[in-house]
Amino acid sequence: MKVIFISNYFNHHQKPLSDAMFNMLGENYCFIETEPMEDERKNMGWGIDEFPSYVISYNEFIKNNNKCQELINDADVVIFGSAPFKLLKQRKKQNKLIFRYSERPLKKALQPIKFIPRFIKWNIQNPKNKPIYMLCASAYSASDYRKFGLFKGKTFKWGYFPEVKKHENIDALIEIKNKNSIVWVARFIDWKHPEIAIKLAEKLKKDGYDFELKMIGNGTLLANVSKKVEECGLTDCVNILGAMSPEEVRSHMEKSEIHIFTSDRNEGWGAVLNESMNSACVPVANHAIGSVPFLLKDGENGFIYKDGDFEDFYNKVKYLLDNPEKRIEMGKKAYQTMVNEWNAENAAKKFLSLVKSFFETGKIENKFNKGVCSKE
Repeated sequence: MKVIFISNYFNHHQKPLSDAMFNMLGENYCFIETEPMEDERKNMGWGIDEFPSYVISYNEFIKNNNKCQELINDADVVIFGSAPFKLLKQRKKQNKLIFRYSERPLKKALQPIKFIPRFIKWNIQNPKNKPIYMLCASAYSASDYRKFGLFKGKTFKWGYFPEVKKHENIDALIEIKNKNSIVWVARFIDWKHPEIAIKLAEKLKKDGYDFELKMIGNGTLLANVSKKVEECGLTDCVNILGAMSPEEVRSHMEKSEIHIFTSDRNEGWGAVLNESMNSACVPVANHAIGSVPFLLKDGENGFIYKDGDFEDFYNKVKYLLDNPEKRIEMGKKAYQTMVNEWNAENAAKKFLSLVKSFFETGKIENKFNKGVCSKE
């Protein structure tokens, strides 16, 4: 079976899934990059110095465009992320299997004036009578696309699958965590809402809690947030650490007990949630974030708060600070969610099982009742 994954660029979030695919398929797997990575992403540590053998880089894609097109046309299945739709033209003509891979398309509220043009364009790109399915990289992808009459009965739970570390002794990981430690990891931009983290710290301090909040990232709001921390007298409990490599971020997560995830609906997936759960943090996350309904069960392996409801958010963080045993229990369950279900190896195995069912029966069966690749 030949599988081609096409997307904008190859990064550390894509690598574990691609490694798993390559381990199962060998040279029958290929990842094609169709854009250069932005400097901002490179500065965040997203760049990869040396690509694996299965990656066709952007430069190679431009140089050998005809060869890449042949690979795409001849593959048994294509996973298609953010890339030019013209690459699929021949596959659609030949009724070949395609899996679109998408976050929610409606990160902003749908404007009526844009509905008809999008309806026409998207239905032309994704004809209903073709074997085109959707891997939902957001819990809101399926419902957004259904508004345009697309992918009904053809959507599957998916996401991003960053590295999942397996610890021999989860209790040893729990033991190195700093007491009452909270971590926030994001760019300092408006829709990531760093101000909510500062508001949380203000109220916790006012209410007499002993805690430490680490804020990791860079961005246009960093100076304003730093100034706010000083003005509010929070320098003793809030540490702004700036941007750092993915490995350094993981190290801070592994020493933190609680991860607060304050982005709004503009957060298509949010792989930082995968990473914090794998680090046995207890997430307290906005329901509007794409990954949250897939990964979290409220009150079991983390907490979900309603977008815009600060009191709900505050009370859930406060509950965790008041209940150290619950923090440990929920942190372990968060870790197990990643190790047992939401990881690259499991995603690759389940995906290839779906594809196999298509070639055996001419349709994709609903093979999994929960988790990765279950019907959405």
